[in-house]
Amino acid sequence: MRMNWVIGPADVDGPEAEAVLREYYRDIVARYSGRPASEADIDAALKEEPSDALAPPTGLFLLARRGGGAPAAVGCVALRWFDGGVAEVKRLFVHPRARGEGGGAALLAAAERAAAGHGAGLVRLDTRSDLVEARRLYAANGYTEVAPFSQGPYADHWFAKRL
Repeated sequence: MRMNWVIGPADVDGPEAEAVLREYYRDIVARYSGRPASEADIDAALKEEPSDALAPPTGLFLLARRGGGAPAAVGCVALRWFDGGVAEVKRLFVHPRARGEGGGAALLAAAERAAAGHGAGLVRLDTRSDLVEARRLYAANGYTEVAPFSQGPYADHWFAKRL
């Protein structure tokens, strides 16, 4: 079932963004470690990967809500701006209770519109091997695998798309 999504900018340091980011890390830390993520695990991940650069002037953070007036945000995506008309997609997430409703594609499209509006001609991202749904989403939306442009313990695949 496809849902109508309402996606808009939010303060990455605000309480609503923090709640969604905690759910994001709960999900990806559990997948990576193969066990449920503890609050301490989530706190450590938030500290290891701060979101400061995902706020103006170096980035943008978007929250997603299901259409129809649902009050709570159930997803997010962020962009980080780079020189040369490049934007990097970060923290794309849809809460498990809202998956299968088109939220991932809606968030990706919103990020691309924001990147183009910021003057970016290229959107890129990295992801992990175990995030198979994410890799499938990117491929289905015109992203192609490219040579590594970043390094880190959680990057196994790199994608890019010309806007």
